[in-house]
Parts: sequence; structure tokens; C-alpha cells
Amino acid sequence: MAKIDLKTSTEPEHTRRIRESLNYIPHRIMIISGKGGVGKSTVASNLAFGLTLYSEEVGLVDLDIDGPNVPRMLGIEDEKPAMDEEKQEIYPIYIPFGHNHGMKVMSMALLVDPGKAVIWRGPLKTNLIYEFLGNVVWGKLDYIVVDLPPGTGDEPLTLAQNIPDCAVIVVTTPQDVALMDARRAVNFARTLKLPVIGVVENMSGSLKCPECGETIELFGEGGGKRAAEELGVPFLGSIPVDPDIVEDCDAGQPFILFHGDNPAAEAFKGIVKKVQEYFNSQ
Repeated sequence: MAKIDLKTSTEPEHTRRIRESLNYIPHRIMIISGKGGVGKSTVASNLAFGLTLYSEEVGLVDLDIDGPNVPRMLGIEDEKPAMDEEKQEIYPIYIPFGHNHGMKVMSMALLVDPGKAVIWRGPLKTNLIYEFLGNVVWGKLDYIVVDLPPGTGDEPLTLAQNIPDCAVIVVTTPQDVALMDARRAVNFARTLKLPVIGVVENMSGSLKCPECGETIELFGEGGGKRAAEELGVPFLGSIPVDPDIVEDCDAGQPFILFHGDNPAAEAFKGIVKKVQEYFNSQ
């Protein structure tokens, strides 16, 4: 009689599909934050595009189901993914970049009409996560970056339990309330035994008034680094406040590609290099 692998034979169907779908993606990243409004999707989309600058094949999954903004930031909000109903497969939107590489994107915003509210309870969101991870044809990629909604609820927990070997980047802003929630996000990762790549401080520093030239302190700076040091996790870098980031997001232009010599773009590139170094050291 043939030996039966009980672990495999009792494996749920969605788990099997996710395992097979992600089998050819060695580097997996969750982008999380303890609270909303810290620019998490901005960091996720620019990190993903930043990796393509170094000839990486990247997948970007927008799992902020209630407020999916990634397609707008990338200028693909009018695209619709192809589907094969017989095979139960979904084909992500592909954004080519350079020679023979680019980025694949999947988001709830690509499946519903613009501006339509997604009024779903937890079980429906969980099933959509299974779809995006297991039924989307990601193929062979170097990285998959997952942009999650703020907090430590259903979506981050479901993802953590279904993607093995997934590492975490925590996004925060310098003010105290954001840093308090960043600590919660780091402790969430530790509780689930997920490695933390590091902390990114977004919207850091001051802004010069274009009318009078006076320096305006918005959220301060340095808090993200202090929080990372207190928690014993790496600090990946600070992204300065820059109005061009907002304008590029609204225009569907990845900031890191259109402002290559800008200090904020250089900060993004520095974070990208540290992420690559992290995985190369594993």
C-alpha cells in the first residue's frame, strides 16, 4: 500500500492553491501599519516599482479591500483583469518596465466600479484574500509585496496564517500616536513569529511654504528611528514630506520613477536596497 501523506491529504483547497501559486516567488513582503493615514500604500507602490528599477519581477497585491488606492497611484484604475472561469484563474494587470521585466498588480479596485463602496464582513474579505493569493496567476516572480489595511485585524491575520516565510515592513509617521500604533504592529508580527525587515518613517521633517518661504514643522522627524531602536528592529529610512509625492499619486505616476534625483526618491531607493540586502542575507 502506498504511503499516505496525511498533512497533504487533509490540506484545505485554498491552502493548496496558495502554496502552489506562490511556489515560484521566494521573497514575500507584508506592508503594515498600526493606524491609517501614514502613507502605507504610497510606500508599498514605490517599493514595488523601486524593485523593478533593479530588474526584479514584482507582484503587488492591494489587500486594502475597503479603500483600495494602489491602481489609482499606478494609473491603471481603468484596467480590468482577464479571467478564466473554467480554471478559476485571474490574470493580474501587467505593467512592463525595462527589458523583459515589470510588475503584476491585483486589487479590489480593478474588480468594482470606481467609487463603489465595498461593504463586506470578515468572511467575504477572507475569501477574497484566498482568491488573490491562490487563484491569481502570479507566475515566477522575484518579489511579492502585499499592501494591507491599517491595524492588526482580519486581513493581516489571514495573510500571516496563509503565506509562509512572509516578512514585515512597518510604516509609521513621526508623531507619537502613530509611533504607539507602530509598536503594536511590530508586536503583532512578533506574536505571529513573522520576521520584521524594519520600520519606515514616512512624511518626515519640515516643509517650506512656497509663498513666504517659512519652514513649517508638520509631523516632526526621528520618531520612527527611535521606535525601531526601542523595539530592537532595523530602521529602513525616513521619507521626507514632499508635495510631489501627493501630486504623482493623484496623477497615477510612481514617484520613484518620475523624480529620480529628488531627496524623497533617493530615500525610497535606499529603502529598496536595504530590503534587497535583507533577503540576500537570509
